[in-house]
Amino acid sequence: MTRQRTRLAFALAGTLLAFGATDALAYKVFVSNEKENTISVIDSETLDVVHTIKTGNRPRGIILANEGKWVIVCASDDHKMQVFDTKTFEYVKDLPSGPDPELPILHTSGNPLYVSNEDDNLVTIVDIFKGTIITDVPVGVEPEGMGMSPDGKVLVNTSETTNMAHFIDAATYKNIDNVLVDNRPRVAEFTPDGKEVWVSAEIGGTVTVIEAATRKVLGKVNFEIQGITKDAIQPVGVRISKDNKKAFVALGPANRVAVVDVATRKVEKYLLVGQRVWNLGFTPDEKLLFTTNGTSNDVSVIDVASMKVTKSIKVGRYPWGVVVAP
Repeated sequence: MTRQRTRLAFALAGTLLAFGATDALAYKVFVSNEKENTISVIDSETLDVVHTIKTGNRPRGIILANEGKWVIVCASDDHKMQVFDTKTFEYVKDLPSGPDPELPILHTSGNPLYVSNEDDNLVTIVDIFKGTIITDVPVGVEPEGMGMSPDGKVLVNTSETTNMAHFIDAATYKNIDNVLVDNRPRVAEFTPDGKEVWVSAEIGGTVTVIEAATRKVLGKVNFEIQGITKDAIQPVGVRISKDNKKAFVALGPANRVAVVDVATRKVEKYLLVGQRVWNLGFTPDEKLLFTTNGTSNDVSVIDVASMKVTKSIKVGRYPWGVVVAP
Protein backbone atom coordinates (compact mmCIF):
# COMPACT_ATOMS: atom_id res chain seq x y z
CA MET A 1 0.00 0.00 0.00
CA THR A 2 1.34 3.44 -0.93
CA ARG A 3 1.72 6.19 1.64
CA GLN A 4 -1.12 8.12 0.06
CA ARG A 5 -3.45 5.10 0.33
CA THR A 6 -2.34 4.51 3.91
CA ARG A 7 -3.13 8.10 4.86
CA LEU A 8 -6.50 7.79 3.10
CA ALA A 9 -7.31 4.58 4.98
CA PHE A 10 -6.47 6.17 8.34
CA ALA A 11 -8.52 9.25 7.49
CA LEU A 12 -11.50 7.07 6.54
CA ALA A 13 -11.19 5.04 9.74
CA GLY A 14 -11.08 8.25 11.78
CA THR A 15 -14.18 9.54 10.03
CA LEU A 16 -16.06 6.30 10.76
CA LEU A 17 -15.00 6.41 14.39
CA ALA A 18 -16.15 10.00 14.64
CA PHE A 19 -19.57 9.08 13.23
CA GLY A 20 -19.79 6.16 15.65
CA ALA A 21 -19.00 8.41 18.61
CA THR A 22 -21.61 10.92 17.49
CA ASP A 23 -24.28 8.22 17.14
CA ALA A 24 -23.47 6.92 20.63
CA LEU A 25 -24.24 10.32 22.12
CA ALA A 26 -27.60 10.79 20.37
CA TYR A 27 -30.76 10.36 22.45
CA LYS A 28 -34.46 10.35 21.68
CA VAL A 29 -36.55 12.90 23.55
CA PHE A 30 -40.24 11.96 23.91
CA VAL A 31 -42.65 14.86 24.61
CA SER A 32 -46.36 14.32 25.30
CA ASN A 33 -48.60 17.00 23.75
CA GLU A 34 -51.68 17.27 25.93
CA LYS A 35 -54.03 19.03 23.48
CA GLU A 36 -52.81 17.47 20.25
CA ASN A 37 -52.95 13.81 21.33
CA THR A 38 -49.44 13.12 20.11
CA ILE A 39 -45.89 12.45 21.27
CA SER A 40 -43.17 14.47 19.55
CA VAL A 41 -39.83 12.64 19.17
CA ILE A 42 -36.77 14.90 19.17
CA ASP A 43 -33.22 13.90 18.19
CA SER A 44 -30.96 15.25 20.96
CA GLU A 45 -28.07 15.78 18.54
CA THR A 46 -29.83 17.68 15.75
CA LEU A 47 -32.48 19.09 18.12
CA ASP A 48 -35.14 18.52 15.48
CA VAL A 49 -38.48 16.73 15.71
CA VAL A 50 -37.91 13.51 13.78
CA HIS A 51 -41.21 11.72 14.35
CA THR A 52 -44.73 12.22 15.73
CA ILE A 53 -46.61 9.40 17.46
CA LYS A 54 -50.41 9.46 17.54
CA THR A 55 -51.78 8.71 21.02
CA GLY A 56 -55.08 8.51 22.85
CA ASN A 57 -56.80 11.53 24.34
CA ARG A 58 -54.91 13.98 26.58
CA PRO A 59 -51.46 12.39 26.91
CA ARG A 60 -49.68 13.64 30.03
CA GLY A 61 -47.28 11.67 32.27
CA ILE A 62 -44.65 9.77 30.28
CA ILE A 63 -41.88 7.33 31.31
CA LEU A 64 -39.55 4.66 29.94
CA ALA A 65 -39.96 0.97 30.77
CA ASN A 66 -38.78 -2.52 29.80
CA GLU A 67 -35.10 -1.51 29.87
CA GLY A 68 -35.77 1.50 27.66
CA LYS A 69 -37.59 -0.49 24.97
CA TRP A 70 -40.97 1.03 25.79
CA VAL A 71 -42.30 4.49 26.36
CA ILE A 72 -45.49 4.53 28.45
CA VAL A 73 -47.84 7.51 28.40
CA CYS A 74 -50.99 8.27 30.38
CA ALA A 75 -53.92 8.79 27.99
CA SER A 76 -55.81 10.61 30.72
CA ASP A 77 -59.18 11.16 29.03
CA ASP A 78 -59.25 7.53 27.83
CA HIS A 79 -58.60 6.28 31.39
CA LYS A 80 -55.69 4.06 30.39
CA MET A 81 -51.98 4.01 29.63
CA GLN A 82 -50.48 3.31 26.22
CA VAL A 83 -47.19 1.59 25.38
CA PHE A 84 -45.07 2.41 22.31
CA ASP A 85 -41.79 0.96 21.04
CA THR A 86 -38.93 3.46 21.49
CA LYS A 87 -37.12 2.28 18.35
CA THR A 88 -39.94 1.79 15.84
CA PHE A 89 -42.43 4.18 17.51
CA GLU A 90 -45.12 1.55 16.91
CA TYR A 91 -48.03 0.99 19.31
CA VAL A 92 -47.42 -2.06 21.54
CA LYS A 93 -50.42 -2.36 23.89
CA ASP A 94 -52.64 -0.69 26.47
CA LEU A 95 -52.18 -0.90 30.23
CA PRO A 96 -55.03 -0.49 32.74
CA SER A 97 -55.35 2.33 35.27
CA GLY A 98 -58.01 4.08 37.28
CA PRO A 99 -59.95 7.09 35.93
CA ASP A 100 -57.88 10.00 34.62
CA PRO A 101 -54.32 8.68 35.11
CA GLU A 102 -51.84 11.53 35.32
CA LEU A 103 -48.32 10.55 36.42
CA PRO A 104 -46.71 7.09 36.34
CA ILE A 105 -43.49 5.85 37.91
CA LEU A 106 -41.74 2.48 37.80
CA HIS A 107 -40.32 0.50 40.66
CA THR A 108 -36.51 0.57 40.56
CA SER A 109 -36.55 -3.12 39.56
CA GLY A 110 -38.49 -2.21 36.39
CA ASN A 111 -41.87 -3.62 37.52
CA PRO A 112 -44.51 -2.87 38.77
CA LEU A 113 -45.70 0.54 37.65
CA TYR A 114 -47.48 2.99 39.95
CA VAL A 115 -49.89 5.57 38.53
CA SER A 116 -51.84 8.41 40.17
CA ASN A 117 -55.51 8.60 39.16
CA GLU A 118 -56.67 12.17 39.50
CA ASP A 119 -60.39 11.39 39.66
CA ASP A 120 -60.64 8.54 42.19
CA ASN A 121 -58.13 9.35 44.97
CA LEU A 122 -56.17 6.16 44.33
CA VAL A 123 -52.71 5.07 43.25
CA THR A 124 -53.07 2.04 40.96
CA ILE A 125 -50.29 -0.56 40.87
CA VAL A 126 -49.90 -2.37 37.54
CA ASP A 127 -47.84 -5.33 36.34
CA ILE A 128 -46.55 -3.96 33.03
CA PHE A 129 -45.79 -7.37 31.52
CA LYS A 130 -49.03 -9.15 32.50
CA GLY A 131 -51.07 -6.01 31.89
CA THR A 132 -53.05 -6.49 35.09
CA ILE A 133 -53.83 -4.35 38.14
CA ILE A 134 -52.17 -5.68 41.30
CA THR A 135 -53.99 -3.40 43.75
CA ASP A 136 -55.06 0.17 44.50
CA VAL A 137 -53.80 2.35 47.35
CA PRO A 138 -56.12 5.05 48.79
CA VAL A 139 -54.49 8.49 49.04
CA GLY A 140 -55.67 12.10 49.26
CA VAL A 141 -57.90 14.10 46.93
CA GLU A 142 -56.60 14.60 43.37
CA PRO A 143 -53.42 12.50 43.49
CA GLU A 144 -50.67 13.78 41.21
CA GLY A 145 -46.92 13.55 41.83
CA MET A 146 -45.10 10.21 42.04
CA GLY A 147 -41.61 9.75 43.51
CA MET A 148 -39.72 6.49 44.08
CA SER A 149 -36.83 6.15 46.54
CA PRO A 150 -33.55 5.01 44.95
CA ASP A 151 -33.63 1.77 46.97
CA GLY A 152 -37.16 0.99 45.76
CA LYS A 153 -38.62 0.78 49.27
CA VAL A 154 -40.80 3.88 49.43
CA LEU A 155 -43.20 5.54 47.02
CA VAL A 156 -44.32 9.14 47.57
CA ASN A 157 -47.58 10.44 46.10
CA THR A 158 -48.78 14.04 46.34
CA SER A 159 -52.47 14.98 46.56
CA GLU A 160 -53.29 18.38 45.07
CA THR A 161 -56.40 19.17 47.12
CA THR A 162 -55.39 17.50 50.41
CA ASN A 163 -52.00 19.28 50.21
CA MET A 164 -50.09 16.26 51.43
CA ALA A 165 -47.20 13.99 50.50
CA HIS A 166 -48.22 10.38 51.17
CA PHE A 167 -45.43 7.92 51.97
CA ILE A 168 -46.28 4.37 50.82
CA ASP A 169 -44.39 1.14 51.58
CA ALA A 170 -43.57 -0.29 48.15
CA ALA A 171 -43.60 -3.89 49.46
CA THR A 172 -46.83 -3.88 51.49
CA TYR A 173 -48.65 -1.10 49.59
CA LYS A 174 -49.55 0.48 52.92
CA ASN A 175 -49.60 4.22 53.59
CA ILE A 176 -46.99 4.74 56.33
CA ASP A 177 -47.10 8.53 56.75
CA ASN A 178 -48.67 11.77 55.50
CA VAL A 179 -46.80 15.07 55.46
CA LEU A 180 -48.56 18.42 55.08
CA VAL A 181 -47.00 20.66 52.42
CA ASP A 182 -47.98 23.93 50.74
CA ASN A 183 -50.98 24.40 48.43
CA ARG A 184 -51.43 22.20 45.37
CA PRO A 185 -48.38 19.92 45.47
CA ARG A 186 -47.43 18.66 42.02
CA VAL A 187 -44.13 16.72 41.86
CA ALA A 188 -42.23 14.59 44.38
CA GLU A 189 -38.54 13.98 43.66
CA PHE A 190 -36.04 12.05 45.81
CA THR A 191 -32.47 13.26 45.97
CA PRO A 192 -30.13 10.67 44.38
CA ASP A 193 -28.78 9.69 47.82
CA GLY A 194 -32.34 8.94 48.96
CA LYS A 195 -32.12 11.19 52.02
CA GLU A 196 -34.56 13.90 50.98
CA VAL A 197 -37.81 14.31 49.06
CA TRP A 198 -38.45 17.61 47.28
CA VAL A 199 -42.16 18.43 46.79
CA SER A 200 -43.20 21.35 44.58
CA ALA A 201 -46.33 23.34 45.47
CA GLU A 202 -47.85 25.09 42.47
CA ILE A 203 -50.12 27.53 44.31
CA GLY A 204 -48.00 27.71 47.46
CA GLY A 205 -45.07 28.85 45.32
CA THR A 206 -42.49 26.78 47.22
CA VAL A 207 -40.64 23.48 47.26
CA THR A 208 -40.85 21.63 50.59
CA VAL A 209 -37.81 19.52 51.52
CA ILE A 210 -38.68 16.44 53.60
CA GLU A 211 -36.26 14.10 55.36
CA ALA A 212 -37.08 10.69 53.88
CA ALA A 213 -36.26 8.59 56.96
CA THR A 214 -38.18 10.64 59.55
CA ARG A 215 -40.66 12.40 57.24
CA LYS A 216 -39.84 15.67 58.99
CA VAL A 217 -39.88 18.93 57.03
CA LEU A 218 -36.30 20.20 56.83
CA GLY A 219 -37.02 23.49 55.10
CA LYS A 220 -38.42 25.16 52.02
CA VAL A 221 -37.08 26.63 48.81
CA ASN A 222 -38.54 30.06 48.09
CA PHE A 223 -38.46 31.95 44.80
CA GLU A 224 -38.38 35.65 44.00
CA ILE A 225 -38.02 37.03 40.49
CA GLN A 226 -37.75 40.73 39.80
CA GLY A 227 -40.73 41.94 37.76
CA ILE A 228 -42.73 38.73 38.28
CA THR A 229 -45.64 38.67 40.72
CA LYS A 230 -45.72 35.98 43.41
CA ASP A 231 -48.88 34.39 42.03
CA ALA A 232 -47.15 33.78 38.68
CA ILE A 233 -44.35 31.77 40.32
CA GLN A 234 -45.82 28.26 40.30
CA PRO A 235 -43.32 25.42 40.89
CA VAL A 236 -44.17 22.16 39.13
CA GLY A 237 -41.41 19.97 37.64
CA VAL A 238 -38.32 19.15 39.73
CA ARG A 239 -35.16 17.36 38.62
CA ILE A 240 -32.00 16.84 40.70
CA SER A 241 -28.58 16.11 39.20
CA LYS A 242 -26.99 12.72 39.87
CA ASP A 243 -24.15 14.33 41.83
CA ASN A 244 -26.76 15.67 44.28
CA LYS A 245 -25.55 19.25 43.82
CA LYS A 246 -28.10 21.07 41.66
CA ALA A 247 -31.89 21.02 41.56
CA PHE A 248 -33.83 22.43 38.62
CA VAL A 249 -37.38 23.65 39.27
CA ALA A 250 -39.89 24.59 36.55
CA LEU A 251 -41.82 27.69 37.62
CA GLY A 252 -44.90 27.55 35.38
CA PRO A 253 -46.19 30.93 34.11
CA ALA A 254 -43.10 32.68 35.47
CA ASN A 255 -41.44 31.20 32.35
CA ARG A 256 -38.29 30.40 34.30
CA VAL A 257 -36.35 27.37 35.50
CA ALA A 258 -34.73 27.95 38.87
CA VAL A 259 -31.27 26.48 39.49
CA VAL A 260 -31.02 25.61 43.19
CA ASP A 261 -28.04 24.58 45.32
CA VAL A 262 -29.22 21.34 46.97
CA ALA A 263 -27.08 21.73 50.09
CA THR A 264 -28.10 25.31 50.91
CA ARG A 265 -31.55 25.26 49.20
CA LYS A 266 -30.74 28.69 47.76
CA VAL A 267 -31.59 29.74 44.21
CA GLU A 268 -28.42 30.45 42.22
CA LYS A 269 -29.92 31.44 38.92
CA TYR A 270 -33.13 31.76 36.92
CA LEU A 271 -33.15 30.62 33.29
CA LEU A 272 -35.67 32.21 30.91
CA VAL A 273 -37.48 29.52 28.89
CA GLY A 274 -40.83 29.24 27.08
CA GLN A 275 -44.29 30.04 28.39
CA ARG A 276 -45.80 28.01 31.28
CA VAL A 277 -42.83 25.71 31.78
CA TRP A 278 -44.20 22.50 33.25
CA ASN A 279 -41.89 19.48 33.33
CA LEU A 280 -38.21 18.69 32.85
CA GLY A 281 -36.10 15.83 31.50
CA PHE A 282 -32.33 15.23 31.54
CA THR A 283 -30.41 13.35 28.88
CA PRO A 284 -28.80 10.27 30.50
CA ASP A 285 -25.40 12.01 30.48
CA GLU A 286 -27.02 15.12 32.04
CA LYS A 287 -25.43 17.40 29.46
CA LEU A 288 -28.82 18.70 28.33
CA LEU A 289 -32.07 19.44 30.13
CA PHE A 290 -35.32 19.71 28.18
CA THR A 291 -38.33 21.71 29.40
CA THR A 292 -41.95 21.45 28.24
CA ASN A 293 -43.51 24.88 27.74
CA GLY A 294 -47.29 24.46 27.62
CA THR A 295 -48.60 27.69 26.17
CA SER A 296 -45.77 28.51 23.76
CA ASN A 297 -45.99 24.95 22.36
CA ASP A 298 -42.26 24.40 22.44
CA VAL A 299 -39.39 22.72 24.27
CA SER A 300 -36.45 24.71 25.60
CA VAL A 301 -32.98 23.14 25.60
CA ILE A 302 -30.69 23.97 28.52
CA ASP A 303 -26.96 23.32 28.28
CA VAL A 304 -26.23 22.17 31.84
CA ALA A 305 -22.49 22.95 31.83
CA SER A 306 -22.93 26.59 30.82
CA MET A 307 -26.38 26.98 32.45
CA LYS A 308 -27.67 28.60 29.27
CA VAL A 309 -30.77 28.06 27.15
CA THR A 310 -29.48 27.18 23.71
CA LYS A 311 -32.55 26.46 21.60
CA SER A 312 -36.34 26.40 21.39
CA ILE A 313 -37.95 23.49 19.52
CA LYS A 314 -41.54 23.67 18.26
CA VAL A 315 -43.61 20.61 19.16
CA GLY A 316 -47.35 19.89 19.45
CA ARG A 317 -50.02 21.81 21.33
CA TYR A 318 -49.57 22.04 25.11
CA PRO A 319 -46.46 19.92 25.68
CA TRP A 320 -46.76 18.36 29.15
CA GLY A 321 -44.37 15.52 29.95
CA VAL A 322 -40.87 14.68 28.76
CA VAL A 323 -38.56 11.66 29.00
CA VAL A 324 -35.25 10.93 27.25
CA ALA A 325 -34.16 7.52 25.93
CA PRO A 326 -30.80 6.29 24.53
